Amino acid sequence: MPSTENNSFDAIVVGSGISGGWAAKELTEKGLKVLILERGKPIRHGLDYKGEHLPPWKLPYGGKPLRELYKEEYPIQSKVYAFNETTRHFFNNDKDNPYVYNADKPFNWKRADVLGGRSLLWGRQVYRWSDLDFNANRQDGHGIDWPIRYKDIAPWYSYVEKFVGVSGEKLNLPHLPDGEFQQPMHLNTVERAVKERVE
Repeated sequence: MPSTENNSFDAIVVGSGISGGWAAKELTEKGLKVLILERGKPIRHGLDYKGEHLPPWKLPYGGKPLRELYKEEYPIQSKVYAFNETTRHFFNNDKDNPYVYNADKPFNWKRADVLGGRSLLWGRQVYRWSDLDFNANRQDGHGIDWPIRYKDIAPWYSYVEKFVGVSGEKLNLPHLPDGEFQQPMHLNTVERAVKERVE
């Protein structure tokens, strides 16, 4: 690792996940000198995606959860939708990385243990908030009304989506605004049947 002595930085970003990675990208593209602090293991793209595109019959036990191992070493991480035998190596081992847990105020800390954080586990599904979301606090009387509305951030949604690549289909639904979509992921047979019946 290069020495940071006698160096000055305009910004320090902690973590290279979705938020930190994006912050570092934006700041460096604007000409700032940025230091990223990251604790996760390095990832070699392609090589370290161990389960990518593997059919279940090539995974140990058909990719079924290893219940005893998960209970002993991954009781929190194994609750994440993306946690399975194709991604387990991306996650923190809860037994090796404990944290204080208060049952009266429960907080489950889902932590990836790799460079890039949970940005490697997002599944290309990112939904825009609509005015239904931005008006919710005012409508139900809880919390504080948002100072912005959908139209204020719609251009920023487009800006980010063009870079990150979001899978989706333009359906003109007011509660799920259309975005800058790549081709949608193919539906399986059951999903196609449900879609046809709903339509």
